[in-house]
Amino acid sequence: MKIHYDKKLKKFSRTLRQKMTDVERLFWSKIRMRQLNGYQFYRQRPIGEYVVDFYCPRAKLIIEIDGGQHYEDDGRRKDEMRDKFLSGIGLKILRFSDRDVIENIEGVVEHVLENLE
Repeated sequence: MKIHYDKKLKKFSRTLRQKMTDVERLFWSKIRMRQLNGYQFYRQRPIGEYVVDFYCPRAKLIIEIDGGQHYEDDGRRKDEMRDKFLSGIGLKILRFSDRDVIENIEGVVEHVLENLE
C-alpha cells in the first residue's frame, strides 16, 4: 500500500527532524538502524496531511511521543481527528507521554516490540 502525503509537508518534516526534542532523540536512539528485530523506522514522516513522529511501514505502525500540549482540549481534539484518519487508512497508532519515555524507556520499547510481532 502506497501512502500519499501533502508534498508541502516535506520541508516541514525535515525541519522537525533537525529540531527533535530530547525525549524524541532518546526514543530514536532505541529504535533507529533496525534495532528492533530488523524493523525500519522513519522519524517525522509525512502521511496524508500530517507528520507523524515515528513510522514503521512494514508493521504499519505509528508511534507518537506526546508532550503537554496533547493533553489540553484542543490538542486532544486534533489528536482524535488525526488518529481517526490514520487508523482509517489501516495504520496502528501507539501513543506515549514524554514522561513514559523518560521514566520507563525500556518498558516503552518492549511495548513497541510487542506491537511489531
